[in-house]
Amino acid sequence: MASSPSEPVVRAWARLERAHRAAQTAVEARLKEAGLPPLAWYDALLELERAGADGLRPFELQREMLFAQYNLSRLIDRLVAAGYVVRSASAEDGRGQVLGLTREGRAMRKRMWPVYAAAIEDAVGRHLSLAEATTLADLLGRLYSRPTK
Repeated sequence: MASSPSEPVVRAWARLERAHRAAQTAVEARLKEAGLPPLAWYDALLELERAGADGLRPFELQREMLFAQYNLSRLIDRLVAAGYVVRSASAEDGRGQVLGLTREGRAMRKRMWPVYAAAIEDAVGRHLSLAEATTLADLLGRLYSRPTK
């Protein structure tokens, strides 16, 4: 049986969770105030833009975004309905799908970025020096291992 975490570890966990919720709530509010889609839309559009012309299979987008499959399916449906994403048959597997970013999707992601960037600055940047932000990013990076492709 594993030992219990130390008090500093529990405190770090609680503060990490609270900071994440506060920052995400602030970002979502700023996007909504600007009449823009939610943050998940930005993240999906960004990952599809990064994928380039090859696009991504839904499971690849899911892996990049760390989304539950059922949530991602609804998100993809909404992005397709908005005209920001297209589905096409996979060349590798005729039953599979490839998701691609449309011109409108790229334009929406670019439109969202200034609002998102300002919200990030307000939620995090104005509270930390550049050195502190670098240290925090390094520390958080040690807690997060990106899934391999």
